[in-house]
Amino acid sequence: MDPTAVENAIDQLGLTPERWLLVDVSAQEVALLHGRSIEATWPVSTAAAGLDARQDSGGTPPGVHRIAERIGEHGDSGAVFVSRESTGEVWSGEPDERDLILGRILTLDGCQDGVNRGRGVDSRERYIYLHGTNHTDRIGEPCSHGCVRLRPDDMVALFDLVEAGDPVVIA
Repeated sequence: MDPTAVENAIDQLGLTPERWLLVDVSAQEVALLHGRSIEATWPVSTAAAGLDARQDSGGTPPGVHRIAERIGEHGDSGAVFVSRESTGEVWSGEPDERDLILGRILTLDGCQDGVNRGRGVDSRERYIYLHGTNHTDRIGEPCSHGCVRLRPDDMVALFDLVEAGDPVVIA
């Protein structure tokens, strides 16, 4: 993670939170930070369409967000979700062309009016999440439809370290 990315994200936040996440789109990485210290990083896949908050753009929305909900705690890392509800199906690593949402979900609320909150750009209304994916072979390359994808076990590890309300900067 580039230290400049951390400083730029702190500038966006206007303060240095105790615990927060930075999604670095250029590095295809998410970092857990405590203050200015990087505690852990995981590879991710963000949108093939790049940074773009507009409805139907397929982009990953930039800017400051907060974790709105933590979904899937105590479930299997391969649990399949549809509309934020567990289907009872568990993905066990087999090839599957579907674009599955697996294991855990961190929903995001945008914090910046006109950037990622409000009419036509609202991250929550666009159902933008951090979540596990079955397309683990594509982690590290931009290929999602807007969400931030992680390997299922990485998503479980990250999920266990954050709480609702924690800031998330996507840059």
